[in-house]
Amino acid sequence: MNDNPYVATNQLVLLLRSFLTQIGIETREQVITETMFLPGLLIQNGILLIDSAQLLYPGDILHEAGHIAVSLSEDRHQLTGNITEQRPDKAGDELAVLLWTYAACLHLNLDPHLVFHPAGYRGQSDWLIEQFTTESYIGLPLLVWMGLTLYPTANDQSGGFPKMTKWVRD
Repeated sequence: MNDNPYVATNQLVLLLRSFLTQIGIETREQVITETMFLPGLLIQNGILLIDSAQLLYPGDILHEAGHIAVSLSEDRHQLTGNITEQRPDKAGDELAVLLWTYAACLHLNLDPHLVFHPAGYRGQSDWLIEQFTTESYIGLPLLVWMGLTLYPTANDQSGGFPKMTKWVRD
């Protein structure tokens, strides 16, 4: 038995893929031989390819899907490889992707540490989780501007963040 809570399990990968399918993000399980930014994952023409044999951290599935989700619908089919390297104009989306990923964790009742694991985020995973759990929602103006959520208001049940109005940008 593996004691690493971040290791990919078939059940978790299926849960994440099911969620992504429900919100309109296509995934495909296949062997990946190309260079990958994250082990076991590759975005190719707006489709998230998953190679479970190489996947180290299942939460990375949500993060990569976030890049697809926050992209304009007409741009998604052009997303391939390392998004910010291939499309420097997408570098600014990273804050929105981080918060989108956190919202997805909450929606799926997953521990945020699953996505924001110690091996990623340049050593800032604990800091990011602290920011989000204390409702310091870095990236929220971007998600609101993209039409994916609303600002939360005190004692209001309007459905503001962390609830999402929609998961994928028009």
